[in-house]
Amino acid sequence: MLFYFLALFTAAIIVILNNRRNESNRWAAFFLCSASIGGLSNLMMDSKFTGAAELLQFLNYTFTPYGVIVFSVVYSGAIDAKRARSKVKLLLALPVAIMAGYEWLTADKQWFFTILLIWSAPYYLISCYLLVSSFWKERDARLKRSRFITVIIIVPTLLAVLFFIYIAKVISPDFEFFNYISVFMIYSLAVALLCTFMYGVLGVKLRFEHDPLEGTMRAVSTGAALLNHTIKNELGKIAISTENLKRLYQGSNEQSNLHIQIIANASNHMFEMMSRIHSQMKDIALKEEPVQLDRLIDQCLTQNEGLLNRYVIAINVIYELRPIIQCDATHVSEALGNVLMNACEAMPNGGVISIRLETHKKGIMLSIQDSGIGISEDKLGKIFDPFFSSGKGGKNFGLGLSYVYNVMQKSGAKVEIMSREGQGTKVAFIWPRKKLL
Repeated sequence: MLFYFLALFTAAIIVILNNRRNESNRWAAFFLCSASIGGLSNLMMDSKFTGAAELLQFLNYTFTPYGVIVFSVVYSGAIDAKRARSKVKLLLALPVAIMAGYEWLTADKQWFFTILLIWSAPYYLISCYLLVSSFWKERDARLKRSRFITVIIIVPTLLAVLFFIYIAKVISPDFEFFNYISVFMIYSLAVALLCTFMYGVLGVKLRFEHDPLEGTMRAVSTGAALLNHTIKNELGKIAISTENLKRLYQGSNEQSNLHIQIIANASNHMFEMMSRIHSQMKDIALKEEPVQLDRLIDQCLTQNEGLLNRYVIAINVIYELRPIIQCDATHVSEALGNVLMNACEAMPNGGVISIRLETHKKGIMLSIQDSGIGISEDKLGKIFDPFFSSGKGGKNFGLGLSYVYNVMQKSGAKVEIMSREGQGTKVAFIWPRKKLL
């Protein structure tokens, strides 16, 4: 039982320390802590601390299903609005409060576990449904894999807990469930550990929602900054030496001057390229303010008018609504510009870009649909990877969509890409309702 407590409690600490600002992580840590104290209560009972053991058992039996269902609601995004989610949390806590009053009034175990089963069984079953449903509905390949891992880790054990603890306790209050449930606990911990090394769970290459790309972005950003600094220093030395050579060979033969100029041009090009890479990879600090989104889109289209004309692109704009959102106008405009650049490069012989601003089940959606060459299925899953190129021969070094992903993720929003080879690409920016003003 000590291993049971230590394993779950350690998992809770890792999850919360990894990203305590993420609400999914906080509730995951909560239900893991609640589950872990079941092991601690048995140790207390063996040590004759009966009162403490009974309190821990009560917390284990009641807080665990409550923590599980709130985590599932938050993680699945079933309720997007923060205020509505807060009300749901309070309503879901009512059975816990009722059970506390019942525990204080009577010591009848049979009835305690019967009442406990009446509300905890729906909590566990709804939680399983929300987790499976969130995986099934997810369209982003990365997040779909992350949600699948979450499902296979959590759902089997939740069902086992429901059957071997909550249902079994109604049939026989003194039923010793640990030998049965320990098999499922070991399974969950083993799968979680394996997936931590292979893919990432709960963002710690191990993170429930912060998908593995976020860690990659941080690592690449740090590496790019160091490389950028080193190369710029060396380019500075080359530039100084080139200027010195110009003075030394001033008036000499034309071929020498030509080679010196080639060196100068190459170093300037490298310096400019490293500056552009650094601007795309550096950590983004947002300055959010109320922004009229349709006006921002119009301004971005005006700024990119030369690009659109050069590629002979027609623009079709539909605003079904004109929302004001909380965002960083500069970074969102730059992200939209990156998407427009990619769309243009996908249509070298001209085409149409359709821009639509509409409602979405989770808030609002800005979509950019091109009529270009599309992206093959094997490349679509890597499209946000830093330095990955889909082969269009663009000038953003494979960083444009990485930057777009970074901006939207930092903004508390999402970016999704849907594409089929030969049928164009659709990029969707989705802002949750809490960002609407």
